[in-house]
Amino acid sequence: MASEAYKNNNAVSGLLNKIKPKKQEKEPKRSRKEEKARFKKRLENLTPAEQKYLKRKRAFDKGWPILRALIVFGLCFVILYPLLYMVSAAFRPQAEMNDPTIIWLPRSFTMSNINDAIRAMDFWNTLKRTLFINIGCSVVQVVTCALTGYGFARFNFKGKTAFFLVVVLMILVPSQIILIPQYAFFRYFNPLGIYHLITGNYINLIDTPLTMYMPAITANGIRAGLFIFLFRQSFRGLPKELEDAAALDGCNPLRTFTQVMVPNAGSTFLTVFLFSIVWYWNDYYVSTSFFTKNSTIALELKNLSTTLKIVIFGNADTAVTVRELIVWMESGCLISILPLLVLYAALQKYFTEGIARSGLTGM
Repeated sequence: MASEAYKNNNAVSGLLNKIKPKKQEKEPKRSRKEEKARFKKRLENLTPAEQKYLKRKRAFDKGWPILRALIVFGLCFVILYPLLYMVSAAFRPQAEMNDPTIIWLPRSFTMSNINDAIRAMDFWNTLKRTLFINIGCSVVQVVTCALTGYGFARFNFKGKTAFFLVVVLMILVPSQIILIPQYAFFRYFNPLGIYHLITGNYINLIDTPLTMYMPAITANGIRAGLFIFLFRQSFRGLPKELEDAAALDGCNPLRTFTQVMVPNAGSTFLTVFLFSIVWYWNDYYVSTSFFTKNSTIALELKNLSTTLKIVIFGNADTAVTVRELIVWMESGCLISILPLLVLYAALQKYFTEGIARSGLTGM
């Protein structure tokens, strides 16, 4: 029996080898002289109009890579120039800022600018407060926006179109429009409308993290409309058969979402999480409205020129030009964006994949 099975396996493998298509051999690379001769021979068999078209196409094919390289180089220079200048100025002694012979590389490197900026921003305590608000709100917002996007993608209910129009308005309407009503809501917070009736007072939530957490819990945080749209596009792209199979196995909608849909939309979750972290990290307009005591990285960076005068010169009213403060300002900017750069460098592959799968490129 074993010998017969062995013979059968050999027969099957031999048959597969015969059926398997042979790999085409690569043509040998021609020299430039041979390519030119081949092109001339090809032109002889074409009409004058076809010859003109072929010549134009060949010239375009040769010139386009050069033009594309120049465009990419120009864009890279425009984007990277501020970053390169920031790094150069952050490690440069203040006296060398007025030296016209120094453009990029300083004569001597110093870490004192970074240390002064860390002291002025109270960086480590500020970083803890920022991470508490940033990561917490981002995680909560990802969950609530994913549930909302899944509802828009997979369920039919009354008013679905009207509610989705509200989501589109969340993307289009700037946050400044609703900031005053939001401030009044948090300043005179009245749970269920009965707290004031019982106590005669209101709850003041200003200067508390709840002013950032509560919108995130209700899928109304910073850029929440865009995140809902991304999740809707991502879930709509998944096959309906996945949910049908889960329903046959006895899964309810919530279990189907957590055990079937979420694993298949992992790259979208990561993309939305990174977007949320970046926007919460860079936000200072909303934070300025709700925080007067608690500081975040963005708020400290916004007020850095004043705090630098206090830390370095001992008086906030000292007349100092921007040219004199620029090394400390650039140092503050560098340490502020460094965590985001590290995060993006570590997750760049998955971030790009999530952009492709979430439907943002096909918007």
